[in-house]
Amino acid sequence: MSSHQDLLYSAQDGVAHIVLNKPEKKNALNPEMRTALWQALARASADADVRAVLISGAGNDFCSGGDVSVMATTDSDAEGGRNRIDPVTRGARSLLELQKPVIVAVDGCAYGIGFSLALAADVVVATPRSRFCLSFMRLGLVPDGLALFTLPRVIGWTRAKKMLYSAQEIDGQTASDYGIVTELAEPEALIKRASAVATALASASPAAFALTKNALLRSFSSDASAVMDMEINGQGIAYSTRYHKDAVQAFMRKQPLAFSWPGKG
Repeated sequence: MSSHQDLLYSAQDGVAHIVLNKPEKKNALNPEMRTALWQALARASADADVRAVLISGAGNDFCSGGDVSVMATTDSDAEGGRNRIDPVTRGARSLLELQKPVIVAVDGCAYGIGFSLALAADVVVATPRSRFCLSFMRLGLVPDGLALFTLPRVIGWTRAKKMLYSAQEIDGQTASDYGIVTELAEPEALIKRASAVATALASASPAAFALTKNALLRSFSSDASAVMDMEINGQGIAYSTRYHKDAVQAFMRKQPLAFSWPGKG
């Protein structure tokens, strides 16, 4: 395991585990911590041995948002504000478009950029006591971390407007009902379950996953003809992979396939 002050990085069995490690501040992200997070994601993306990424928070919270104490010491004009937030949005985009499965484990609060990180993930495993809030309006700020892109696509236009304008929090069950959370797990089982999902996705076809993810990201802004082309071209590539050929042989021999979603037993 390696660390960069308040962020931990480890890799095992094809899964890179990134831990936001500032529990005394509920893992609030300061600029240095954010930079370390984007660097960790780039490291996982570039490592051929890493086939899935798991992000969690130390202690009883995932991430309480940006570090407000740092904001209090920052006095900038509009240009300075843009320069400050530009790497945040670009980093969130790198997470959203990462060509490998991203699993986020949420306990406690996922506020502000913490919520944005969860929205950019492929799978969110959370606890019933988790709390999600886009709290930007409370501080007179505009949502960032690509939440304005991801939230309405995940929960719909009307619910997104309510969450953005009211800055009210929702609990884990409501987040699950809205489609923000993929699965709920009890706090003591959260990391074990999120790790099991990450390990399972690490065994999926890298090509098929990346092609599917890319097509999904573009589906809302594409017409039927464009999606049809993505399906045809993507399937052509997937058919040619060794992973597919091996899976077909295993299926014909009635052998277990390499990928299956983990049961919750």
